[in-house]
Amino acid sequence: MSFDVPDDRRYLESHEWALEIDGTVRVGISDFAQDELGDVVFVELPDEGDTLTQEEEFGVVESIKAVSDLYAPVSGEVTAVNDDLFDAPELVNDDPFGDGWMLEIEADDASELDDLLTADEYEDQIA
Repeated sequence: MSFDVPDDRRYLESHEWALEIDGTVRVGISDFAQDELGDVVFVELPDEGDTLTQEEEFGVVESIKAVSDLYAPVSGEVTAVNDDLFDAPELVNDDPFGDGWMLEIEADDASELDDLLTADEYEDQIA
């Protein structure tokens, strides 16, 4: 099976993606991750203003099959949370790289993104 892996973002081995947009890092989970989870029924996310540390747990995504922890791709302050997911968690399945995004972080150090997997490296991991 082939999964969508946009090459404009970086990836964690734990299947989160990070996309830098004007100094802010938007975060979600990959197409592979949402497929492995199955139908997402609940998403627990931090509050705006919370401080995250790279690779620390920031929330949970729950599906009919499993509960998975979510990990921060960069350190910084949460500046936005996708409130749509609380009423429509299935957006994570329907559009993991678009409407299914989870949060935005104002990165303390954007160079932390360089520590993450490129799209090619991530594709090798999930192959």
